[in-house]
Amino acid sequence: MMGSPESTGAPHAADSHDLIRVHGARVNNLKDVSVELPKRRLTVFTGVSGSGKSSLVFGTIAAESQRLINETYSTFVQGFMPTLARPEVDVLEGLTNAIIVDQQRMGGDVRSTVGTATDATAMLRILFSRLGDPHIGSPSAFSFNVASVSASGAFRVERGADTKTVKRSFNRVGGMCPRCEGRGSVTDFDLTEMYDEGKSLNEGALTIPGYSMDGWFGRIFRGCGFFDPDKPISKFTKKELHDLLHKEPTKIKVDGINLTYEGLIPKIQKSMLAKDVDALQPHIRAFVERVVTFTVCPECDGTRLAAEARSSKIAGINIADACAMQISDLADWVRGLDEPSVAPLLASLGGTLDSFVEIGLGYLSLDRPSGTLSGGEAQRTKMIRHLGSSLTDVTYVFDEPTTGLHPHDIQRMNDLLLRLRDKGNTVLVVEHKPETITIADHVVDLGPGAGTGGGSVCFEGTVEGLRASDTITGRHFDDRAAIKDAVRRPRGRMEIRGASAHNLQDVDVDVPLGVLVVVTGVAGSGKSSLVHGSIPAGAGVVSIDQAPIRGSRRSNPATYTGLLEPIRKAFAKANGVKPALFSANSEGACPACNGAGVIYTDLAVMAGVATTCEECEGKRFQAAVLDYRFGGRDIAEVLAMPVAEAVEFFADGEAKLPAAHTILRRLADVGLGYLTIGQPLTTLSGGERQRLKLATHMGEKGGIYVLDEPTAGLHLADVEQLLGLLDRLVDAGKSVIVVEHHQAVMAHADWIIDLGPGAGHNGGRIVFEGTPADLVTARSTLTGEHLADYVGA
Repeated sequence: MMGSPESTGAPHAADSHDLIRVHGARVNNLKDVSVELPKRRLTVFTGVSGSGKSSLVFGTIAAESQRLINETYSTFVQGFMPTLARPEVDVLEGLTNAIIVDQQRMGGDVRSTVGTATDATAMLRILFSRLGDPHIGSPSAFSFNVASVSASGAFRVERGADTKTVKRSFNRVGGMCPRCEGRGSVTDFDLTEMYDEGKSLNEGALTIPGYSMDGWFGRIFRGCGFFDPDKPISKFTKKELHDLLHKEPTKIKVDGINLTYEGLIPKIQKSMLAKDVDALQPHIRAFVERVVTFTVCPECDGTRLAAEARSSKIAGINIADACAMQISDLADWVRGLDEPSVAPLLASLGGTLDSFVEIGLGYLSLDRPSGTLSGGEAQRTKMIRHLGSSLTDVTYVFDEPTTGLHPHDIQRMNDLLLRLRDKGNTVLVVEHKPETITIADHVVDLGPGAGTGGGSVCFEGTVEGLRASDTITGRHFDDRAAIKDAVRRPRGRMEIRGASAHNLQDVDVDVPLGVLVVVTGVAGSGKSSLVHGSIPAGAGVVSIDQAPIRGSRRSNPATYTGLLEPIRKAFAKANGVKPALFSANSEGACPACNGAGVIYTDLAVMAGVATTCEECEGKRFQAAVLDYRFGGRDIAEVLAMPVAEAVEFFADGEAKLPAAHTILRRLADVGLGYLTIGQPLTTLSGGERQRLKLATHMGEKGGIYVLDEPTAGLHLADVEQLLGLLDRLVDAGKSVIVVEHHQAVMAHADWIIDLGPGAGHNGGRIVFEGTPADLVTARSTLTGEHLADYVGA
């Protein structure tokens, strides 16, 4: 009888699968990429923004892993899950279950809070339903997402030959505040911004952009018969005013045409408020900001909870107080409750709250709306679920976990990544920061450029090998910015007095104008609260926050930046036709694919199939439109141009178009010269979207620019270009205020404002104001220590 493989010393066949093999990946801009990644190790993917890191890690490995896991569920369950297309790749072997911890900002839903996103509030609700005094009901009685409902009635039950009537009543106690519906704030419309009540509709009373009485709106308002268009609005009866403002969509007939009449407020809510604010045209955005006012709900004081839910207390504290506490304090309070009947619940809740503190988010509170978290905070909040998990041999996929982290916090994040790996998991990280790249067991560098110039593996191996290699990442790996010899002199000061938003403790600070100011400090020290809370966007202030730009596959840089408008008009003028023909979302669209360029076939439970439209060959326009030319190119050829080529095309000659050229120059300035102007927004990386947004805002007339972590998603080589751009803005007479952790940006500043010393209620104070050189010399703060080490002082 033969001995078993173990007894003969041969390795077991099951132990030979310790690699994830990718062969021939072609997602987005990847050019037949093949890599072998070691399992149960930490692999970092580097490369300039747009080089294909996310396409390889998220679009290929994680996407296929999730798709295969989803296929193990019954078709009934799969019908409720998002269907994932199979990535374009020849071979994928050795995959394990992937858990994606991406940088998508957490749901901006008004009822989503840190507590609801991490299940901590769910456990608190159970705790209060068991121990709260007075007892008011089940856990749902403490939930601001559940409304109180009561109903009673009779229904008929037929059983065999018998029919009897049964009376029933139904009662459910919910914790939702009835006034604000669990939102914590109530929305009011400032009616004086919508119309001039002294005028009649015919005299042009409406001041809403686009609502003129000359077009369809005039026809509808004159023909609906709900009110007299010649009567001043101030003389309207209650019913007439209600019909003008709030009437539900109602079918009407005007001049023999069937139309729909709808009140102004629901119409504005659908046409303007439902859209991404950044995607609105500037004059419409200004109108929306004027007309909508948010005020704290007077009934629940912003706690979102009904009075009953607030009346039930444990040790003198109700659930609203518990959720408003800083999490580190709440953890201590939970530990102090000694109640054997709910011991397992207290242990579990305490564990979750301790995870917050351990990961550096102890300064948050559970009632903080999840939409207000920065990208880095959102990512760490998602990690909390996985820290205590007993699962091993899982692949964790992280997208720039150090975004929004101070150098002091990066060390903590590195420890967490290594802990996940040491439990026996495969950790894949997309990252730009050298501090995190250095802890990798294996590095994959993609490039050499971005967009079509990237998509190849430039280097694969150890960190030492990367340092020695001649790739862009290798060359810039040990780059250290030097402190500037001379700083600019300010031209004035902006005074901030008594700032107390969130955790700020009555901060007084003078922000110098006409120079590059960097506001820094550990995560949660109050930087964004100071900058966004005390410098309101508006008069002369252009504020660019971290909110991602949303766009469908029909949106592209040309539509998002407003570039398509002058191009369409130029084509129309040159050919004597109307501009709508040159929009793939309007009359010029290919009839077969409706201007999408691809035809989607929905296969219900299975991943849908997208095939290039045969009629227009993916060009999105109908054939007749492509006969019209401008500067020798048709509209599809223009949209297929990279920004750099388009800049030259529209600069002079017969295609000279100053309006388009200005926008394209801005896109080139922020380093997006390689993007094609018609590329769908859904295919852009996070760093590219951030810069696209920056380019759009640069065109606004403003004297003060406020940027929130503009280096997010940027490679070391791209940071240099960003610093050049900031310098150009300052040299053009603008004031630039940047919230930033990147030491290269700090070293480049003219003035630094450092907040701290810690996070949450340990922060919120100014711990340093002065030049970078003074900060390095003093080494008096955490930032000073790290900056001094960085510049080698």
